[in-house]
Amino acid sequence: MPKNLPTLFAVSLLFASGSTFAETTALTPHTAEYQVYYGSIELGRARYILDAPQGNFFRYRFDSDVGLLMLSDRRHIRSDFTLEADNQLAPMRYSVERTGTGPSFREQAAFAKGQNVVHSRYKEERAQFAYDSELFDPLMVQLQFRLDMQADKDELHYTMVKEGEVDDYAFKVVGKERVNIESGSYQTVKIEVVRDSTKRQTFFWMAPDLSYLPIRLTHFEKGSKQLDIKLLNYRFEPTTPTKTSTTEQAQVIDDASNEEG
Repeated sequence: MPKNLPTLFAVSLLFASGSTFAETTALTPHTAEYQVYYGSIELGRARYILDAPQGNFFRYRFDSDVGLLMLSDRRHIRSDFTLEADNQLAPMRYSVERTGTGPSFREQAAFAKGQNVVHSRYKEERAQFAYDSELFDPLMVQLQFRLDMQADKDELHYTMVKEGEVDDYAFKVVGKERVNIESGSYQTVKIEVVRDSTKRQTFFWMAPDLSYLPIRLTHFEKGSKQLDIKLLNYRFEPTTPTKTSTTEQAQVIDDASNEEG
C-alpha cells in the first residue's frame, strides 16, 4: 500500500457519501456501505450513517476499515449539526479518530456560533477561525452538497475546516451517466472536483432517485486510477423527528461553546 493512500482515501471519501421512498431527502435517516479498491485491489469497506434527528439536531457518522497486507487504516468520524432556514446546514461539532499502521491521531472542531469562533485541534496543533454561517466540516458538507443538488443550485462551492486549516473546494457537473456496478444499475449525475492541475482528478456519480446518494467515486493520479469506491448497499429509514431536543444535544452545544477551555 503506498504510504499516501490512507490520506488519499480519507480525503476522497469526504467528497464522495435497499429500498427507496418517494419522499426521501439527503436528511432522511439512512445507511450506505461502500467497497473500497486501490486500482483493482480490494482494500476494505466504509459506511455512512445518518441517525434519526432529535428535534433539529442531526448526527452523521462515517466508519472505515481498509488494509493491504500488513498495513491498515481505520477511521471513525462524527459530525453534529442543525438544519437552519432554506435547507442550510449549520455544523456544531466534528471529530475524527484514526488508528492502524503508523501514528494514530485525532481531529476536533467546535463551531461556537455564540462566541463567533471556530475552535480546531488537529493532532496536537490548535487553531481558531472566525465563525461563518457558510463554513462546513468535511463530513456534513456531503449532505449540504446533496441538498443543493436537489435544489438545482448552480454554484457548488464550499469552504470547510479540515486538518487545522480552512480550505475551499469547487465542483462542476460533467453530465448524466448510467453507472452499472455490482449492486445495481443507476442513472446518475457525474461530478468532478475542480482543480488547477489535471495531474489529479476526482470524479463521483450521484443518483437523483436516491436523493443524490453517491454511487461511485474514482480518483486518478497522473492518469492512473488510484482509488475506486463503489456502493454496496443502502437503506433509507424515514422517521418522524422528535419535537424536543435531547440532553445529548444540549451537551454538544455546551461543549462547543466551551471548547477552548
